[in-house]
Parts: sequence; structure tokens; C-alpha cells
Amino acid sequence: MPNGESSMSAEESSIPDGEPSMSAGESPRPGRRRWLSVVGASIVGATLAGCLGGGGPSYESGSIPAVNGSNRTAQQQVAATASATTSTASGVSPVESLSLAEHSFVYEGGYQGSTIQGTVRNSGDSQAQLVEVRTRVYDESGAQLGQYMARTGDLAGGDSWAFTVIILENPAVLDRYEITVLGVPG
Repeated sequence: MPNGESSMSAEESSIPDGEPSMSAGESPRPGRRRWLSVVGASIVGATLAGCLGGGGPSYESGSIPAVNGSNRTAQQQVAATASATTSTASGVSPVESLSLAEHSFVYEGGYQGSTIQGTVRNSGDSQAQLVEVRTRVYDESGAQLGQYMARTGDLAGGDSWAFTVIILENPAVLDRYEITVLGVPG
């Protein structure tokens, strides 16, 4: 049409707020970007629901008494950092036959320093391929300072495992911890 006039009627040219206009021959289906954003938001929502829902491990609480311990030397800190486990294992989940028989905070001399020590029991008949103890440590205000683990493989049914989790924080700032045990059934 001359002078940029359109052949569309006023009714056809009205577009709801926020909707892009369509050119001739375009279908009214949502675009690829919109579809991807909807799918992406759904996946993120489902993932968060799984993380925040009741499907995760349950943690027991433990107290950390006042300790007359010193900071590690630089050399001890290097050794402790190399020995501490700070990443979680993939594929582990709560296993009914695995339980914490006992646990407590223990201050060790040397490079170990702050530790959480205890025993895991496999009360089942079959072996656990992997067992992981997870701990989270907190300061007096309730802020989480770190998460540390200890692992072992092949814990037979009826057996126990004595674990030591090395905590990298100075004992003077620690107030409490939480602990759980996870595994991979055999």
C-alpha cells in the first residue's frame, strides 16, 4: 500500500500488552526462546523443590565444647587442607541400614586439630559400596562455616567403621555441628 498504510483493520492490529506482533505468515505459537524459558524455569523449579523438599538426608546435632586449642601452623594447615574432604560424593543417599552409632567433637594435636569422630554401623545383611559421613559446622551466630566429609568403601553388613572428619576452621570460632551418614547400597 502507498505511504506505509496497512491493510489490517484496527481490530486486527490491536496487540495485547507484552505480546510481540506477528508478521504475515507467522504462526501464533510461542517462539523458541519463550518455550526454552518456560522449560528452563520448570526444570529449575523442580530442582529447587527437590532440594528444599523432604527428600534429603536428616542431620543430627552435636555440640562443640570450648577448646583450649591453638591455630595450626602454616605447615599443619597445608597438611590438614590436603587431608580434609570438602566435596560431596555423587550418587549417595540415605540408606536404611547405615546409622551413626556415636559421634563427638574431638580436638587433636598436630595437623588434625578440630575433628568430628565417631562410628557408623551397617546393620543390614549386604555390603554398602560407599559410605559418606557429612558434617556442617556453625559459629555462635548460627552461620555455616563449612561442610566436611569422610568416606570409606565396601562396609560389609554387620560391620562398623570408625571415622574422623577433619575440620579446617579454628576451634575458637566453632559452636556446633550437624552430621548425617549416606551411602550407596551394594
